[in-house]
Amino acid sequence: MELGATFQALSDPARRGVIDLLRKQPRRAGDLADMLGLSRPSMSKHLRVLRTTGLIEPASDDADARAKIYRLRPEPFTQLREWLEDVERFWSLELASFKAHAEKTRGKRDRG
Repeated sequence: MELGATFQALSDPARRGVIDLLRKQPRRAGDLADMLGLSRPSMSKHLRVLRTTGLIEPASDDADARAKIYRLRPEPFTQLREWLEDVERFWSLELASFKAHAEKTRGKRDRG
């Protein structure tokens, strides 16, 4: 999974809304559309993007084999979390270095 595709898919507020709803429980496309106030064709396009990027997957509904239930796939979110943790580690180190430099520089000014 390409991280860029994940970011692009999540850049749309409606698709983030789908993700937020699916975080709570798997849902049918029609339910997602109703809950987000979107038309069925619009929801279909958003679901296609999310499926293509691997963020969600369809499953059969036990109660109705014709209906699809959508649920989140954990793998892309694991990759996203790992990337964010790497960025956070980088900035933590940078800020710690900056703090040490600032304290060292301030100490020289106070003595000078």
